Amino acid sequence: MWNLLHAWWQMVPKEKRTLANADAAIRQARKDIDFLAVLPAQAAQAVLKTYFQAWKNCWDGRADAPNFKARFRTVMSVDIPQGRDLNITRVHRRWGMVNIPKVGRIRFRWTKDLPVGKHANTDNRITGARLVKDALGWHIAFRVQALEAEPEPHTGPEVGIDVGVTVPIALSDGETYDHGEWLTKQEQAKLLRLEQRAAQRKQHRTAGERTSRRLKHTYDQIAGLRAKAKRRALDWQHQTTTAIARTYGTVVVEALTITNMVKSAKGTVEEPGKNVAQKSGLNRSISGEAWGRTVTMLTYKTAHRGGTLVKVPAPHTSQRCSACGFITPGSREGQATFVCKNPDCGWSGNADHNAARNVLHLYRIGLVAIPAAGRAVVRRAKRVKPATAR
Repeated sequence: MWNLLHAWWQMVPKEKRTLANADAAIRQARKDIDFLAVLPAQAAQAVLKTYFQAWKNCWDGRADAPNFKARFRTVMSVDIPQGRDLNITRVHRRWGMVNIPKVGRIRFRWTKDLPVGKHANTDNRITGARLVKDALGWHIAFRVQALEAEPEPHTGPEVGIDVGVTVPIALSDGETYDHGEWLTKQEQAKLLRLEQRAAQRKQHRTAGERTSRRLKHTYDQIAGLRAKAKRRALDWQHQTTTAIARTYGTVVVEALTITNMVKSAKGTVEEPGKNVAQKSGLNRSISGEAWGRTVTMLTYKTAHRGGTLVKVPAPHTSQRCSACGFITPGSREGQATFVCKNPDCGWSGNADHNAARNVLHLYRIGLVAIPAAGRAVVRRAKRVKPATAR
């Protein structure tokens, strides 16, 4: 449906690219093409709404222009925009039943509390659902409309956070959140074996030849292992960010430009880069930690609990001594130790906790980074002291 809609968009003149004309084209296509008629009408309207929203995001500069979707590069999903016909019932503690248009009653694993039965009302109800297929199977996500009270201001302490590769999250109060490998040794060995098998089978293909079923099956196994690793990483991030948002009232992080940090060091033919393989490995490690996703989780979780998330400029936070403020490029001895080169100071300690304390110090002196027009602008903000009772 998306590809047909995009093809229609490219064929018609600009003055006819309207929502009404697109809706009429979809209705006519559902009458002429049998397999489109199988798709529920509500799901087809959801595709139309998503497509027009994609163009709005493009015109506002938030995303690239929409394009055709491929079967193997796109997440398969079907949207059910209305929730009145879902008829959700809970069978027992672990399973529930839902009615899907054109499919019937299906069973799903009950992992979240849903407003069904006597718990559903006009302020707390299910408004729709979406079926999603990934490497681990089919999932259903319910959209819930809920009326929540304004949270009370969080009275917890302030904390600075430094993110890294060796130590994923280090706090200014000395707390550290670490994790192991996302896959076990057996799973890592299986993943390596599957990648080697896929590379070997790919060598026997000629240019333009279709992918064999065996190679597709190998790709599916690789995708399943990587999806399992991603799910474990998401679980760790959710648990960690929830614990931080629950404990601290003000969370201070660095305003990192991750896209610039993971740029390739390959260079050009005239000026080739240096340490390309090492930089490539570092880029994979940074991407694997998903720092941006951690900040996104902290943003809405702190707001949900009445807290605040603040970003400060990132330069020199790992090179500055948190005791005296002296900045020296060679102050980090190894990965984990910081030694101040100031002869009048000489402080030493954990490098990650030192950087986290510098992050918190920048906020306390009022130096914050405010995103504006796609870039970080540093501004010195005034901090208002709370009024004391007399």
